[in-house]
Amino acid sequence: MPTAQAQQAGVTRIDLQRHDLSAPGREAVQVRVDLAPGVAFGQHTHPGEEIIYVLSGSLEYAVAGKPPVTLQAGDVLFIPAGTVHAARNVGSTPASELATYIVEKGKPLLTLVK
Repeated sequence: MPTAQAQQAGVTRIDLQRHDLSAPGREAVQVRVDLAPGVAFGQHTHPGEEIIYVLSGSLEYAVAGKPPVTLQAGDVLFIPAGTVHAARNVGSTPASELATYIVEKGKPLLTLVK
């Protein structure tokens, strides 16, 4: 059953599923992330790849080494393992993404960058 986690004001992460993969030491994790209007989720990394599908709203992604990109519902983004990135809801309505991670088991799913 999905579980919701509030990480910061205006951001909700709902864990949808987590499964071991056939690749040793790797797992797939799917999470729904909801951001209130104007809310940003600061720079962070993941111990594996992240595949993003925007469900609703307008989200701006800042990925290290690339210019910021704004995505709308139905758009996708791939973030390589260990890449520093951040997201911000640039719209006037709530925004949501489906994040699928292919990560190393036993490591924190998300590490904030200071």
